[in-house]
Amino acid sequence: MPLVRMAAENSSVTEFILSGLTNQPGLQIPLFFLFLGFYVVTVVGNLGLITLIGLNSHLHTPMYFFLFNLSFIDFCYSTVITPKMLMNFVLRKNVISYAGCMTQLFFFLFFVVSESFILSAMAYDRYAAICNPLVYTATMSPQVCFLLLLGVYVMGFAGAMAHTVCMVRLTFCANNLVDHYMCDILPLLERSCTSTYVNELVVFIVVGIDIGVPTVTIFISYALILSSILRIHSTKGRSKAFSTCSSHIIAVSLFFGSGAFMYLKPSSLLPMNQGKVSSLFYTIVVPMLNPLIYSLRNKDVKIALKKTLSKKPFS
Repeated sequence: MPLVRMAAENSSVTEFILSGLTNQPGLQIPLFFLFLGFYVVTVVGNLGLITLIGLNSHLHTPMYFFLFNLSFIDFCYSTVITPKMLMNFVLRKNVISYAGCMTQLFFFLFFVVSESFILSAMAYDRYAAICNPLVYTATMSPQVCFLLLLGVYVMGFAGAMAHTVCMVRLTFCANNLVDHYMCDILPLLERSCTSTYVNELVVFIVVGIDIGVPTVTIFISYALILSSILRIHSTKGRSKAFSTCSSHIIAVSLFFGSGAFMYLKPSSLLPMNQGKVSSLFYTIVVPMLNPLIYSLRNKDVKIALKKTLSKKPFS
């Protein structure tokens, strides 16, 4: 990244030291194995879901198209964060270069913003399926799905670029200890010795858009879905409609709740230690839980898993 190289020349800092989740020696090894276990579950769960959707033709529908991409995003942004975090638990000093830090920041933001918009695309898909079932195939055609997905990744790129460009224009001084387990916006701003007013403004505007727009889209979609469900006279039909949406509602609540708590609260009201714990939910816990939420509560995925496991390897 030429932008990162140019910024590094303007800054007196060539590397950062990540303080990690905790500085208590007795907790380092237990936490290492705990989060290693989380990461293994995340990788196996998301890659497993990607494989299942890819191998089973009856899952080649708009709903699973977006779920496929959600699993891809979860796998990627967990991989951007967790391996470096695990190093904090086993190294005395976890160093990351300036370029490495800005690269981690960019890809973390790209995937986390993409996740917020893929969740809104999934909500729109459920709205189309439940409220307009007769025209669902036309509404969610392959072309529409592709355009929605393109919009998801464009918004992810735009959000990541806005924050990263504003970050590399700052000058970082001698104190290069970042009070976090990753290169995140708010802890990096604390290490700047130049004005961070523009950065803070960008955080409120861009994060407000990246959380606000998907939240409004999801809220409207589910308000219309609820209204449609309440008009269903059959108890079985209502139950099926609720079960279709319940997994998505759980995932959305976990992701947006923890993200909003971290970024949209004034820093004076949220000490960094609490911020680190809050960020664990959307960086570590949510990517691990998503495949479990969508598979354990999903009849189609269970059927696909049984069918895949029952296949003979060389038949």
